[in-house]
Amino acid sequence: MQAEHPEQLSALPEDFVWGVATAAYQVEGAVAEDGRAPSIWDTFSHTPGMVAGGDTGDIACDHYHRWPEDIALMRRLGVDAYRFSLAWPRVMPDGDGVNPKGLAFYDRLVDALLEAGITPFPTLYHWDLPQALQDRGGWPERATAERFAAYTQVVAERLGDRVTEWATLNEPLCSAWIGHLEGRMAPGIADIRAAVPASHHLLLGHGLAVQALRAAVPHARIGIVNNLSDHTPASDDEADIAAARRADGHTNRWWLDPLHGRGYPADMVELYGVEPPVRPGDLEAVAAPLDWLGLNYYFRNVLADAPGGELPYAAQVVAEDARRTAMGWEVHAEGLTRTLRRMTDDYGARRIYVTENGSAYEDTVGPDGQIDDPERTRYLEEHLAACADAVRQGVPLAGYFAWSLLDNFEWAYGYEKRFGLVHVDYPTQQRTIKGSGHRYRDILASHHARRHRAA
Repeated sequence: MQAEHPEQLSALPEDFVWGVATAAYQVEGAVAEDGRAPSIWDTFSHTPGMVAGGDTGDIACDHYHRWPEDIALMRRLGVDAYRFSLAWPRVMPDGDGVNPKGLAFYDRLVDALLEAGITPFPTLYHWDLPQALQDRGGWPERATAERFAAYTQVVAERLGDRVTEWATLNEPLCSAWIGHLEGRMAPGIADIRAAVPASHHLLLGHGLAVQALRAAVPHARIGIVNNLSDHTPASDDEADIAAARRADGHTNRWWLDPLHGRGYPADMVELYGVEPPVRPGDLEAVAAPLDWLGLNYYFRNVLADAPGGELPYAAQVVAEDARRTAMGWEVHAEGLTRTLRRMTDDYGARRIYVTENGSAYEDTVGPDGQIDDPERTRYLEEHLAACADAVRQGVPLAGYFAWSLLDNFEWAYGYEKRFGLVHVDYPTQQRTIKGSGHRYRDILASHHARRHRAA
């Protein structure tokens, strides 16, 4: 279903938050300026063969210098909020000492956003662990969770007088499973004996960060961002049904269960063969009450049994006739509605944000310098319609953040994949709003007009 008519999105509440999202390493650049030290992603991207094209985030979108221009773009789009991440190695380069120039950058950014009428939604950790902490063992070590809480306290005390909305972690699944089990993301480790402790210490770090935020910013509204999926068996065969269950445990339940006081799923602990290093009080800290849950959704998963493959022994199947993005991901907006329902029905979520949703396609710059991207526009419309459907079904959805404001460094894919509503010509850093960005602006304008009429 496409959101071509305003009434199709009329179910979205009047105070619905419309935003865009980025992440520090993907857009900031300036990796060696003003006291910033290397992160694990600097190390990983500079390791030959780890990132497509040998690309790095050294310059990226140069957002560190061009943020006023990027805020102006947000104003042109008409967004209410900006979800960004703080670079831990910019704030605390060695994991301990505070870098005043790093904090000052986020001071300026927050002040300018507020002046522009845009609500800041900072994420404290979007995968860029200081390399100095990795050298001491990284997330498989409990001390990293404790250092994360100390970093959170520093940031909260500096920005908490102006920032109300906070996310602790972005997609801990990627940090733990892709970074420590599959080895396709920083720090590039492939060992379940590292991945399971890393997963626990990420969640423990989240819980300790919630405590630090509550102490420093009593009025804070705090959430965590997970990339969750809708899992469907590839057939009615019992083996495929079991594979989908394992994939659901790996992607969804391993993260949502402990966050909601249920501990780690026993079937997954048995599958991994590694006990999480839980100490007394850990699970209570992990399950600290939250004000909202963030969902990053891009595609659904159709799973077939893969006993000879990698954990969780489930292979993704995409039908030949399915629509796919340039990432090879199936376009399936209904999966977004179902995942939102799952968060509400199975976990009792009281407030949810779609914190990322977007698509990569091959963009062509026309003779007039404009970028027409009808596939991305269609993807956007369909997924917004899915959000409205979820609200009609009782989901407490409070906002939507398009991924991404800008084309950027797409992790191990380098600069090959473009997700932006705004095109970036990397050699010149010229920004151009794409057709999808104009469409998003029009949808927001229509909703804002309804809001004002109601007021």
